[in-house]
Order: sequence, then C-alpha cells, then structure tokens
Amino acid sequence: MMRTAVTEMFGIDLPIFAFSHCRDVVVEASRAGGMGILGAAFLTPDELEVSLKWIDDHVEGKPYGVDVVFPGTFAELPSEPDPDEVLPREYRQFVSRLVDQADIPPLPAGDAAAFVKEHAHKMNMTPSESEKALEISLRHPVKFVVGALGVPPKHVIDAVHARGIKVGALVGSVRHALKQRDAGTDVLIAQGNEAGGHVGPISSLVLWPQIVDAVAPMPVLAAGGIGRGRQFAAAMTLGAAGIWCGSIWLGARESELNADMKEQLFRANSEDAVVSRALTGKPCRILKSAYTNAWDGAGAPKPLTFPLQSILAGEPLRRAERARRLDYWTYAIGQIVGDMKSETTVRQIFADLLTEYVETIEHVGALTAEPE
Repeated sequence: MMRTAVTEMFGIDLPIFAFSHCRDVVVEASRAGGMGILGAAFLTPDELEVSLKWIDDHVEGKPYGVDVVFPGTFAELPSEPDPDEVLPREYRQFVSRLVDQADIPPLPAGDAAAFVKEHAHKMNMTPSESEKALEISLRHPVKFVVGALGVPPKHVIDAVHARGIKVGALVGSVRHALKQRDAGTDVLIAQGNEAGGHVGPISSLVLWPQIVDAVAPMPVLAAGGIGRGRQFAAAMTLGAAGIWCGSIWLGARESELNADMKEQLFRANSEDAVVSRALTGKPCRILKSAYTNAWDGAGAPKPLTFPLQSILAGEPLRRAERARRLDYWTYAIGQIVGDMKSETTVRQIFADLLTEYVETIEHVGALTAEPE
C-alpha cells in the first residue's frame, strides 16, 4: 500500500492508473489495487453501456474511471457520417491503391459496407458524441472522468462534480495544464512525448516537474514512457502523485489485441514507435509500418483533419488485419514497446512494477546513507 494525494482521493491502495480500451484490463487493474480507466473512444453508445455494465458486475466494488475525448479541434460531421460523402475521393483512392498494390485482399463486399459505416460512426468523436458517452458513463458508479484532446466544457465539469465524481485531464504542456486547472479539473495527467497516442513535443523527464510545479498543490499523474518500476520511481521522485500507464497493458493476456498483433509489438523496438499524423490527423505516436511510411513518402497527400483521417484509415487497416499482413497494420503505442517482449498478465505487470520500484528506492536510499 502507498499513500499519496490520489490514493487518498480515490480510496485505492496503489497510485497506478491503467488506461485501456479493454474492459478486462480495467477490472484487473482496479482489483489489483490501482484504478482501471476505460477508454470510451471508439465505442458506440450500446457498446459503452455493455462494457460499463460488465465492469460493474466484475470489479467487486473497486473504483474505476472513464476516459472521454473532448477534442478542441475537429471536423463537424453529421451524426451518421457517410465515408463516401465526407472523405475526399483522392484520399480514398490513395489508401485503396496502397493496399491494392501490396496484394492485400479486399473485405468481402457485404462486410466492407457494414464495417465502413460502423467505423465512421465510431470515429466521429465530436463534443456532442462525447457528451452522449459521458451521459451513459454517469449512469454507472464511475469515480473518475478524464478528458482528452481538449478542455471539457464548464457544464460538463459541473455535471460530473455535482455527482461527487473527480475530473481529470491529459496535458502535454504547462499552458494546457493551467487552462485545465482554471477550468476546474481535479487531477492532471502530464503526458510526455514518449507516450502512445496523441502527444505533445515535450519529453516526460522535462514535462513532469514543470507541471507539478505549475499547478501545486493539485495532484499530477505522470504519463509517457512508464512500464517499469524504475520509471515509476522516477515519476514519484519528480513530484508526481501517481502514474498513468497505457501501452504496457497491450501485451497483457487481458488486452484487446489478438496474438498476431501482440507478436508485432513484441518484435518492435522503441524506435518503431513513431509520431505520425497518418492514423488520426493529429500528432500521434503509433507503430511504424508500411502504411505509416506511405503517408510520409513523396506524393502522399496532407493528412485530413481529425476525425476524418481516423475514418479514412479504417478500411485499409482492417484489410491488413484480416489478411494477417501486419506489416501494413498500426496501433497507438508508446516508446515503452521496446521493453515489451512477451505476453504477461495485468497482475504480473503490477507485481513487476512494484518489485522494481522498491528495489530502485532502496538503491537510491543507499546512495545517500551514512557509512556504518
């Protein structure tokens, strides 16, 4: 058991926050003494309701949270966007030609139409869609609502606070941190450039203490490049009240990824986690592949605005996945991927984090101990 501002705030044993799109990871993390955070992006309202109900039934009363995307910049789309109408023809031709030239088979005709429509709906992460996800989340006993990609509207923060729930936000700079603090958030997640997913330009080692100092005494969780106990210890030494991890759970048995996808991650080095706009249109750290390389090549079009680029990526990446051509597949992953070499479990990751954390703290303590 550890005692910090966030363990006291949420009534948890360990200041380890596990972000995942997989409900199994969320449950296991909360039951292990930390707090699981379900990523609500990419889930339809029905899927979100089912996932939250499943978590309620399996988490044994332990606290958990939900991460909802409130994008600051985005393309306005209808609630049921038609990819043929919202995506420029030349962009659709570009990605189709890319996978066709790689001899990646098309999706079956019936499956393709249904998948493209469903994917477009899931990727339509506008504020109105985010508020629908929040409304569903607040019907469940969530203890923490986290906003990503922008400052949640005041009425959203007020609605969450009115239910006694804490609000968090991911930030990548002091400027963003101050905006979130002034908006009324309770906890900040300082996410360094090493992280998977949408990132800013500042490295974790520089960012964490900057934000800790800027918003003190507000609690700050450290994120970006954390998957081992030494990194956990470094974050706490730099003033964090806890850690926020995402990428490390992708190699767990409970992860949403299939065996082929996990093996692709286990073969990767840290250098293979690159910042690209290929997946979402925003700077996003993802696994390098032939698909991401094509967007960086000569003659590639400029990536579309979020979430249009995400909608565009759906069919070609699905084709690569179906054909087991994972050299054309990509996924959001941080630089910690270089330390992920084999499948494990959420419980084992917790155990490994804590064991190395204690060893590191003892090592640092010995450096300043008085000689006997």
